[in-house]
Amino acid sequence: MKLDYSEPKIYTGGVDISNWSKLPALKKKEALSKSWFVYYSFRHPETGKLKKQPFIKAGANQFKTKRERYSFLRTMREALSKLLELGFNPYKDNSDLEAKLFSDQGEPAKTQSKPKTQTQSTSVTQPHPTPVPLEPEEKAMSIDEAFKFGLSMKEHMMNKNSYVQYKSRIGLFEKWLRNENLFDKPITSITKKTVNQYLNSIVQKTSARNRNNSRTDIASLFQLLEDNEIITTNFVQSIPKLKTVPKRNKTYKPDQEKKINTYLEKHDPTLHLFIRFISYNFLRPIEVCRLRIKDVDLKDKKLYVKAKNQPVKIKIIPDILLKNIPDLSKLPADALLFGRFGIGEEWSAAETNRRTEFSKRFKGVKDHFGLGKDFGLYSFRHTFITKLYRKLREENSPNETKSKLMLITGHSTMTALEKYLRDIDAELPEDYSHLFK
Repeated sequence: MKLDYSEPKIYTGGVDISNWSKLPALKKKEALSKSWFVYYSFRHPETGKLKKQPFIKAGANQFKTKRERYSFLRTMREALSKLLELGFNPYKDNSDLEAKLFSDQGEPAKTQSKPKTQTQSTSVTQPHPTPVPLEPEEKAMSIDEAFKFGLSMKEHMMNKNSYVQYKSRIGLFEKWLRNENLFDKPITSITKKTVNQYLNSIVQKTSARNRNNSRTDIASLFQLLEDNEIITTNFVQSIPKLKTVPKRNKTYKPDQEKKINTYLEKHDPTLHLFIRFISYNFLRPIEVCRLRIKDVDLKDKKLYVKAKNQPVKIKIIPDILLKNIPDLSKLPADALLFGRFGIGEEWSAAETNRRTEFSKRFKGVKDHFGLGKDFGLYSFRHTFITKLYRKLREENSPNETKSKLMLITGHSTMTALEKYLRDIDAELPEDYSHLFK
């Protein structure tokens, strides 16, 4: 005989739930944005055909993760399957079934019946619903698969330079897991203790700063895995950072700055102009390396810079810098402003390698003047922001000074600027000798 109903099923946003761990993050997000529900059909008493019944959601979509939502609906599906096997019919009055279910649970039935004899009670068989098979538990992804998935996602989420460093640090963690014979296991086998052991090995070999950077990148990877429900929780976030002493370049003294300028004007005019962009436009060395001819608008006095924290920012070119920039009108628009040997050249090297090249060239200047490792190209940015701050401070209050300075330096928040000024000791007190008299 044909069944009067179809087996209840779960709609999971249009994706195959058994392949959930392999789905892209965007596909998972799209599926969870839809309503999930239990659905089934029941044979209509008049037509004799199966007819789809109202969807059963029961608040399941309040759950935001696949694990919680699917678990809730699976329970609903099993309960519905048992009710259908016990005789539930959406087109009839189910009072008798309800009374029987309450009676089986020890609650009084709505109608009293005569006590059954021993023979009667043994001859009546209660219906036993067929067990509903549960969905098989998802097999945990291997460490190799999880790392490859995470790196493939991060490659599209990070800029090229950041991704290279990120991939390198995750690669070192992978190498350590292989050496410890831990790599050929599920991703769930990595524990907080495992990560701590690896981070401790970094401190012993290098520094606390390098250890903290590795912790940040591993935590970022595990957060991505948690967001995609490959692991249940990102325990790496709970591992504290170690205290470190920040390293920064010193600012130049006026006589040091003057000697360097005189030397560069004679021996390396291109490097001298490179430094002027750092000094007068307050750019980072790598931002200067990114500049192309088309980014420098001499007519409108605008500079289009690809910055660290935003795609492109526009800065004015002050007249003190503008008069030092040569005519660029005949140079290719896509050529780099600072090539390896001159202005407006093609240079296929990565921007980090180009920055390193200019740092090496400046090292020759440092060696000439006997400057140590505390000085570098970045020191010019610190030096000129300090000079500008102190000049503005002569006629403005601290808040007014910082408000004006923020527009010039390009810091995204006042807090970031204030921290930067503290780090470079831009604000110094007046002589306080009179206070001791």
